[in-house]
Amino acid sequence: MAGAAQGATLGKIIFDTDILIWYFRGEQKALRFIASVGYSDRAISSLTVMELVQGCRNREEQGALKNFLFGNIAQIVHPSESIAERAIALLERYAASKGLRVVDALIAPTAISCSAVLATANIKHYRGIDGLELKPFRV
Repeated sequence: MAGAAQGATLGKIIFDTDILIWYFRGEQKALRFIASVGYSDRAISSLTVMELVQGCRNREEQGALKNFLFGNIAQIVHPSESIAERAIALLERYAASKGLRVVDALIAPTAISCSAVLATANIKHYRGIDGLELKPFRV
């Protein structure tokens, strides 16, 4: 898939973990969705990598994950201190009312700090976060 879809019009995209889970389950819509973004515009948070590694059942799946990331994701973004501070503020505001979780609270400001759109199937957790542009994914 690395060479798929050149020059997408979406701009830089941070993919949420859920889309990649669908991809690894063999969902063709997820494959097409990722491929619709030009390689250089594909990014994920290092927290997404951690969630995906945690979900691997064995070394073979970990190897497949590493190969996928190496060939298909241009940038892995690590949280900075300012991202962590913004995540704390988001949790204070949205954890109780919208069910925002720690990793999601970190991924949202990661996308904002990169001037990227967050692609996710989990719109309800992110809706209403100031400065965050969402690209919905539906299976």
